[in-house]
Amino acid sequence: MVRFLRRHSLDKSNSHTHLRKEEQESNSCTESDTAEMQEPGGNGGGGAPPLPNGRTAPRSRLARDGPPSDLDVMKERFAKLLLGEDMSGTGKGVPSALALSNAITNLAASVFGEHRKLEPMAPDTKERWKKEVGWLLSVTDHIVEFVPTRQTAENGTTMEIMSTAQRRDLQMNIPALRKLDAMLIGYMDNFVDQTEFWYEKGGDNKRDDDKWWMPTVKVPAEGLSDVTRKWLQYQKECVNQVLKAAMAINAQVLVEMEIPEIYIESLPKKGKTSLGDAIYRSITDEEFDPIEFLEGVDLSTEHKVLDLKNRIEASTIIWKRKMQTKDAKSSWGSIISFEKREQFEERAETILHLLKLQFPGAPQSQLDISKIQYNRDVGYALLESYSRVLESLAYSVISRIEDVLGADAAATNLTASEAARRQLEMNAPRKLDAREELEKLNEAPASMTLYDFMGWHFDQDELMRKKEEGTLDEAGEAMLLKKAPSLAPKKFSYVDSLAGGVRSPSARH
Repeated sequence: MVRFLRRHSLDKSNSHTHLRKEEQESNSCTESDTAEMQEPGGNGGGGAPPLPNGRTAPRSRLARDGPPSDLDVMKERFAKLLLGEDMSGTGKGVPSALALSNAITNLAASVFGEHRKLEPMAPDTKERWKKEVGWLLSVTDHIVEFVPTRQTAENGTTMEIMSTAQRRDLQMNIPALRKLDAMLIGYMDNFVDQTEFWYEKGGDNKRDDDKWWMPTVKVPAEGLSDVTRKWLQYQKECVNQVLKAAMAINAQVLVEMEIPEIYIESLPKKGKTSLGDAIYRSITDEEFDPIEFLEGVDLSTEHKVLDLKNRIEASTIIWKRKMQTKDAKSSWGSIISFEKREQFEERAETILHLLKLQFPGAPQSQLDISKIQYNRDVGYALLESYSRVLESLAYSVISRIEDVLGADAAATNLTASEAARRQLEMNAPRKLDAREELEKLNEAPASMTLYDFMGWHFDQDELMRKKEEGTLDEAGEAMLLKKAPSLAPKKFSYVDSLAGGVRSPSARH
């Protein structure tokens, strides 16, 4: 008994001694931290200032050691989207559609803005682009519409119910844009370890043209080899195909967006007022040739091209509203016949199409900017912004290739006619000709879709031949029996859509 009490008292004394040591150590640490925070120059090693009640506030994510994790970056991105880019949280932010559109635009600017050379992207930059654009596009997985489906009950009866599926335009265009994205990055990766052209460094860069901020391309004194020259032309044509596909998707999405009322209210009541006397006489003349019209208009600067585009788009909307207004006494009434108005609209539509072909890198028009700013459809916002940044990237790659080819032509002292003749001798694709493109537009089959353009289709004749021979497998038979989706359900003109004639289906809202 005495032995037990003695042992208990020893253990108790040891525990008190241990507690006193811990208190002394904690007090010393607190005093040192307080002295460190009171030192001039801030919080020492990143410590947080004490709160009034004596506790220490938690450090922010930016004050932590090391780079932020993917989870932290994703939280920050989606927090800004939920706040509508209003960090005060007072509810004065922009709508969700515009916030997502700005997010993709800003991401592309930060990733591709400093990529000014014809070379592959850095691995970390490429990984960041794929990861963060995937986060933003994940919103489209939850944009659905009701579609009829057949369901078989346990007793064998078949009933038709409405189920949800991803919206049709997103289901068709998002995979297409992702493939265009991967193709562009792949084309940029092809320029690895190039030895026949290089760029000047730092202060040696002395460009006196309109691209003074871009690095200067250098080629050997004898110019590029024939193999490299032909390869560059081939790469340019491949990127040009991606550019045209991205432009087609972007133009279609902008057509389907509703025209804001604030833009309509800013228009004059007459199309002649918007166009001006000279342009109005040219468009309404009996003998009208769109090629001669563009040749006679001053398009020497980017500002003049944009001004012409704004004028023509505004006039088409004014004419369409006049045609839709039955009341002749209305301010939107028209005294010109319906056939004449329709003819003027077709001419204006042709001019707009040729302007887009001739100047693919031109800025967006006032109508497009208004549609993007006041758009409330999140799906349209994502499609438009994603296709727009891919279009801009493709145009930049083509410009870098043209810089190299221009340096090669200068090194070999070629004139413009000699360079064009060399290009024809190499059987390289020529630049888009306005008249030929107009004829192709009239002759192109209306059933051709983006899937056909990209090669995303199966050869139905080949499958039928295998079925007749008895060599068709189960997968091929399933593809043959499956009904192909109708990707061009309705024909409508560009001008009809500009005037608000096309609206999104009610199932989308």
